[in-house]
Amino acid sequence: MIPRETVDKIFDAADVYDVIRDYVNLKKAGANYKGNCPFHDEKTPSFMVSPAKGIYKCFGCGAAGNAVKFVMEHEKVSFPEALKILAKKYHIEVIEEELSEEKIQEKQERDSLFIVTEFAKNFFKKTLQSTEEGKNIGLSYFTERGFRDDIIKKFELGWSPKKRDALTESALKSGYKLKFLENTGLTIVKKESNYNFDRFSERVIFPIHTLSGKVIAFGGRTLKKDSQTAKYLNSPESEIYHKSKILYGIYFAKNSIVKHDKCYMVEGYTDVISMYQSGIENVVASSGTALTTDQIKLVRRFTTNLTIIFDGDPAGIKASLRGIDLVLAEEMNVRIVTLPEGEDPDSFARSKSTQELETFINENEKDFIEFKAKLLAEDAHNDPVKRANLVKDIVRSVAVIPDKILRAEYIRSTAKLLDTKEEILYEEVRKVLRKNYDDNRKHFNQQTYRKTIQTPQIPAEITGVFSEINEKEIISYLLNFGNEIISYDENNIANLTVAQYIINEIKNEHLEFNNLIYKEIFEDYEEFFSSDNESIIDYFLKHQDEKISSVVAELTGPSKELSKKLWSILGGTTDLPGMRLYDTVPEAIDKFKLKIVQIKIKEVDKKIIKIYEQESEEQEKKLEELRQEKLKLNDFKIKLTNFTDKSALL
Repeated sequence: MIPRETVDKIFDAADVYDVIRDYVNLKKAGANYKGNCPFHDEKTPSFMVSPAKGIYKCFGCGAAGNAVKFVMEHEKVSFPEALKILAKKYHIEVIEEELSEEKIQEKQERDSLFIVTEFAKNFFKKTLQSTEEGKNIGLSYFTERGFRDDIIKKFELGWSPKKRDALTESALKSGYKLKFLENTGLTIVKKESNYNFDRFSERVIFPIHTLSGKVIAFGGRTLKKDSQTAKYLNSPESEIYHKSKILYGIYFAKNSIVKHDKCYMVEGYTDVISMYQSGIENVVASSGTALTTDQIKLVRRFTTNLTIIFDGDPAGIKASLRGIDLVLAEEMNVRIVTLPEGEDPDSFARSKSTQELETFINENEKDFIEFKAKLLAEDAHNDPVKRANLVKDIVRSVAVIPDKILRAEYIRSTAKLLDTKEEILYEEVRKVLRKNYDDNRKHFNQQTYRKTIQTPQIPAEITGVFSEINEKEIISYLLNFGNEIISYDENNIANLTVAQYIINEIKNEHLEFNNLIYKEIFEDYEEFFSSDNESIIDYFLKHQDEKISSVVAELTGPSKELSKKLWSILGGTTDLPGMRLYDTVPEAIDKFKLKIVQIKIKEVDKKIIKIYEQESEEQEKKLEELRQEKLKLNDFKIKLTNFTDKSALL
């Protein structure tokens, strides 16, 4: 347990702005600071930090608290662990009783994985610096590559001994459990032969750090010239390590990225280290994996300007182009630098001074769309088919850009570059946007009756009532378009009418009407529903309850009849510009679900605050359960928001 005096000291030292700027790109906004919230996906900053009050508040998702709570929520750690992270940042010594083997057993597995990984990091470092084998092989290798001692220590590089079970044996002797060594991938367990050996034996080690500097995984490089041995070996996925969500070097680069408002991305560990040593500190690596949305969002916390540095291999560049479309989709400014043939960022950085390296990058940066067009145009030449495919390829990249103004600028420059009419490119972009939107709905497939009209299914534990605006809209769809076909299945199995769709959604997901009039209309509609929609309307117009007949008269009056006829004349449910039932009806349901989820998130926040005010043995367990619930709700909210926001299609 951390003494109260130490806790107070940490709280006093932990300036909320100083802590959060390590994770979020903050910009001055009066007496406060503003940035994109790290707890939910947003394009417009709604995350505020108040140094005077010592708190943060997101006006988008509702996240709020002090510096310690921010670290807890962001790093998904307990209160004591958050204190330790901040204590390390502010050089505050934390003295607590030594963990016994029994207490280690009681620790949650996630904490145990961090502990074992920290042990391994220190073991590898010590082996590199203090053993003859480590110095003669590992340290010599790093020195030959030109890495300075301070850089080797900064990146916490290490050496895994030739002895096959050196790390495993040392960890077990120190009281660490084999299952945690296995779960982190440090030890490979062979139960049939009762033999356990180190994954990274006889390799130089590159620790992989989180944003806060915690080591969660390792990369190991063999120095053997054996074609049968993998050159690089990485930790497998674990509870604490997901390779698609982390970038090598981000911990060391984040402050420089904010300072320069730019991030350079390379491929490997040594690329990052060599460039960092050469003075380009705002550099990260994807570690050989295809670029992912999570990795892009990690960069976007600190800057919207990303420059990707490729070596001179044309085949490798072309293979990576499609992944870069993901960067454009996140509204980032993407530029490309191609190094001379035969060079990679590691070798090139070691052969140049800082000034030469910066000059080369600045003079050779190219806009991504321009770069892609010129690269592909080299293959197309005067072949009309290849040129057509080239245009379509460029259009696919332009179409993912959410900002309409920026998209229009790219269309203009692309038309000029490819000697193509802008109108043709605009039309192709619209086709891609429409197809992408339709495909997204089809892929979000939750039940059989959702085969072609996709809408996120509300979590089972969330029920609620409509706002009256949503209620009126949905009842209007029932009355006016109930027997219209909304969904088509290729095999004519799941053809749905508007009425079938709405009734399925409301009944299967236990949604309720708040307005009693709308509730009764819906219940009667469900009971008497048939293909003869007109008879149902007649039933309501002659209803003994005057309030019901008045509402139905309002919703199905002359203006509504005119709309129905116009809808039919213009092509039924598929050709009316800007409005299609299979878009608008699910969207109406989605809006309701979104409202319910927002209410539920607020309820969870209230529960979290209440638990913080109470001290009990179950406090941390309850908090973790609520954090997980809120995480699921926020993910679901993002999905709903994506479906209800169709501005990108306009």
